[in-house]
Amino acid sequence: QVQLVESGGGLVQAGGSLRLSCAASRSIFSLDAMDWYRQAPGKQRDLVAGITSIGSTNYADSVKGRFTISRDNAKNTVYLQMNSLKPEDTGVYYCHLKGKERPWSRWEDYWGQGTQVAVSS
Repeated sequence: QVQLVESGGGLVQAGGSLRLSCAASRSIFSLDAMDWYRQAPGKQRDLVAGITSIGSTNYADSVKGRFTISRDNAKNTVYLQMNSLKPEDTGVYYCHLKGKERPWSRWEDYWGQGTQVAVSS
């Protein structure tokens, strides 16, 4: 079973930067979309940024110009560079990817365990 291991969260002051990483625990035959979601306290989990298999990206309006998503297919890893952080960026960040573990496998959705980001004002 593939697991996603996240790292890079923490506490930072407003205006600071963090870089989140999410790596699959084992090799995956084929990767499709890779995304980052955020869940603020008491709120639903929302999409923050996504990147397709060919590198097309999309962002939530609230993070455009501040966050950058990227991926390294050889390492089965997705990154989220977060700059100019604001207190409203606080929450638990989850990575998600859609992939086929083996050529004969079906497409599966995989989720990370979440990493906490806290931005102080």
